[in-house]
Amino acid sequence: MLRSLSVALLCLPLAGCGYLFGDSGFFRDSSGDYRQARTTEIIEVRPGETAALQEMYPIPPIQTDALMTREFEVPRPASLASGRAEEMVRIQRLGDESWALVAIAPGQLWPQVRGFLSAAGINSGRIDAGQGIIETDWLKLRNQDMESRFRFRIERGVQRGTSELHVLQMNRAGDTSSWPEVSNNLEHESEMLRSVAQYIANSTETAPVSMMADRAISAGGKISVQEDDGGDVYIRLGLPFNRAWASLALALEAATFEILDRDRSAGNYYVRFIGDDEEESRGWFGRLFSRDSNHPLADRQFVVSLAESDASEVRIDLQTEEGDPELDPGQKQAMLELIKGNIN
Repeated sequence: MLRSLSVALLCLPLAGCGYLFGDSGFFRDSSGDYRQARTTEIIEVRPGETAALQEMYPIPPIQTDALMTREFEVPRPASLASGRAEEMVRIQRLGDESWALVAIAPGQLWPQVRGFLSAAGINSGRIDAGQGIIETDWLKLRNQDMESRFRFRIERGVQRGTSELHVLQMNRAGDTSSWPEVSNNLEHESEMLRSVAQYIANSTETAPVSMMADRAISAGGKISVQEDDGGDVYIRLGLPFNRAWASLALALEAATFEILDRDRSAGNYYVRFIGDDEEESRGWFGRLFSRDSNHPLADRQFVVSLAESDASEVRIDLQTEEGDPELDPGQKQAMLELIKGNIN
């Protein structure tokens, strides 16, 4: 009885194969269906009105890196990532100011911050994706009598595809109509920044993307190599002088420069280029076939100068020591690219 029933059930799908796999079956080849699509009427905009249309994936502007117009020897290609790109989230400090440097674009960081607030049960007050700002409602922190609120500000990072997260704290005391320049309680600001940074580090791999925030907050970075009207190549860095000075020191060390001396009032770093650690950077295969043991500019000394263009931008130049031979354009651009890739 059971055997006969099994045979009868087996015949059912065979009888329906035409329905499933035929020319009009469920699993038919539908690659040519677009030819049968109907043409819709053209959308007409009434007089005096404009169509609010915009690109879903706009083409970003071309990076204005310097392109040499003269002949020169092609330098070795720069690294695709900066020297510290492997660190997903890092907290940076300069004086009383602190922020989180995150190795994802602003459009990815925005939903991460909103996800943190939702997971923590913190209600949001003002939300402005165009400015990259999220403000919380008033909340009472543990063991604190006075209520606080926080403002999260997302900015594009120095390097392409990175972001900065700034947190500002306000006490519910006195004038609360406008946010203070500096947090009323730096300890509360620091605790909140550490908490959201840890959340981001734990959930970055599954982060969604906010197209609105990504369009509003450029992911192109604040740094580029450019050429001035006189043909001289330099680094344009969109940071105030104090932060640029500190960032440049770390970048020089990461780019294998030894800082011999510094003059902050003149904006100069006096450095010696050590060059790549050939034993580590080339690897076994490279050591087997490479004939050059040292970088051609190893042990050369330079002056790296930093000059303020305006309140939020500086220019970084590289010159040889007085009396030393000048670098050719290709060598100078290669050295500046090396420094540029390590500034955060």
